[in-house]
Amino acid sequence: MKVAYIIPGTGGAFYCENCVRDLSLVRGLAELGHEVCVVPMYLPVMPDEPHTVPESPVFYGAVRLYFEHCWPGLRWLPFALRSWLDSAPFLRLAARRAGSTRAEGLEDLTLSMLRGEEGGQAFELERVVRWLKREVQPDVVHISNGLLLGLARRLSEELDARIVCSLQDEDAWVDAMPDEFAEQVWSLMSERAAEVTCVPVSQHYAARVGPRLGRADGFEHVVPLGVDTTRFHPPAARPVRPVIGYLSRLHEGLGLGVLVNAFILLKQSSECQDARLRLAGGSTGEDAAFIKAIRQQLWRAGVMQDVDIVEAFDPASRAEFLQSLTLLSVPMPHGEAFGLFQLEAMACGVPVVQPAVGGFPEVAELTGGSRIYEPNDAAMLAATWKALLVDPAQLEALGQQGLTSVRNGFTIKRMAERMSDVYTHLHSGPDRHTDRTPVLPHL
Repeated sequence: MKVAYIIPGTGGAFYCENCVRDLSLVRGLAELGHEVCVVPMYLPVMPDEPHTVPESPVFYGAVRLYFEHCWPGLRWLPFALRSWLDSAPFLRLAARRAGSTRAEGLEDLTLSMLRGEEGGQAFELERVVRWLKREVQPDVVHISNGLLLGLARRLSEELDARIVCSLQDEDAWVDAMPDEFAEQVWSLMSERAAEVTCVPVSQHYAARVGPRLGRADGFEHVVPLGVDTTRFHPPAARPVRPVIGYLSRLHEGLGLGVLVNAFILLKQSSECQDARLRLAGGSTGEDAAFIKAIRQQLWRAGVMQDVDIVEAFDPASRAEFLQSLTLLSVPMPHGEAFGLFQLEAMACGVPVVQPAVGGFPEVAELTGGSRIYEPNDAAMLAATWKALLVDPAQLEALGQQGLTSVRNGFTIKRMAERMSDVYTHLHSGPDRHTDRTPVLPHL
């Protein structure tokens, strides 16, 4: 099949699980024989790894989109006079811009995007439709996440294609908005979701967002994430000293402060004084003050000499980072739909310690490679780490179980096969606009 995969880029500023998922799935689908074209939105897609899948121009350029939304009169200028804002230097600047990755101040723009052909970006939507119709003629258009559902109606009207939308962590963006905006966003997403086939990444997330998207009875398809086990694999030797790792954006809202406090507590134990901490995942401008503050906290506690902040987080660097760890934790206060970093760590034989929030308990149950704790505070996290670090046999068993589970059921190939099955069922079904298709096995 010909697949057009619409992906909102990040410009490579930080570790974005949705982007990694999308690019891994693109690769997996191509290896299964599908003709895949990547369609970047907002910012360039920074390839998670080299691949030969063709890419379109960047649509909805982030800088131009923002200016045109703030000053609608710009839309009346000839496109040639506005398109220079889509140049690489401006898009790189947008990727580093403080606040470009949070909902605050972008509520109106989010609503406008979800209105699609009725919103302020209707001209850009028609550009996407015309380009796909002329250059790709896809059988399937796969939309990366529910916040892009405003594209779906026109794509469905103009293309002889089935429209699929992955669902993963949209709630983190929407629920950060004031209530009056969040309610409107969920209402629009629900209206647009009724016109496409939505595919959550976990049963937890399906149950969480189903009622909010008008799917109280659930979704026909759930496709879990997968990782490249040829790249993410156990090291030849484990670290001599215990090393705690964190892999996500270095952001206050993702639990990094809890992790730092837990590490300081762990270092106070006579049995774990030789522990180290390694942090990776990148950041944006808005994170600078927080990162400076945690550095100062670690210095005051006298443990900064045992902490590394790793700048690179491309696939090869992530694999090397994970192979250097004894344990991985990302103590997000509200969890995630899945948590790809968990699979990447387990593929390297590294046990994961996560709070009992979001989709983390589901991943722990599916893989057996995680230890779940609650409440999600520094004291309980430090105690859970210590219990594992002083019991090497338990630690090794947990790592081996996670490794086996990932290799057996959570590879890129398996993820792509599951999604390919969704495409096939849609094309064999009677109605391309609904989810009335046979139920697929979840695993």
